[in-house]
Amino acid sequence: MAQASGNSGAFGLLLLRMALGINLFVHHGIEKLTHFHQMAAHFPDPIHIGSHASLIYAMISDSICSLLVTLGLGTRFAALIIAVNLGVAFWLVHHHSFASGHTELVLVYLGGFLALVFTGGGAFSLDMKLWGRS
Repeated sequence: MAQASGNSGAFGLLLLRMALGINLFVHHGIEKLTHFHQMAAHFPDPIHIGSHASLIYAMISDSICSLLVTLGLGTRFAALIIAVNLGVAFWLVHHHSFASGHTELVLVYLGGFLALVFTGGGAFSLDMKLWGRS
């Protein structure tokens, strides 16, 4: 059996970071940035901190942290912030509609971002370039 080159795992992490980060930013981050005031009035408040504060956390997760993950900068921390947001979204907001496609997407995102919490950004990340570690 042929052994994978040393860069194949790093390239896989790059693809995972880019697919998850860009997708989350484009489909959820931009919306929260551009429609913040319209969303604030009716945004869910599952942990009882206020809908405004909940939206701010979700906006940071879906916009800033998704871009950080894409770049591989502060990858583990940014992915953890996203995973917490997704976990709350799944267990406290979307769990009642488990069969829906939206819930499936939340679980796919959650699995991917949790993987990045444990692996870091990989060799092709700004974390590695700037600090020599992922």
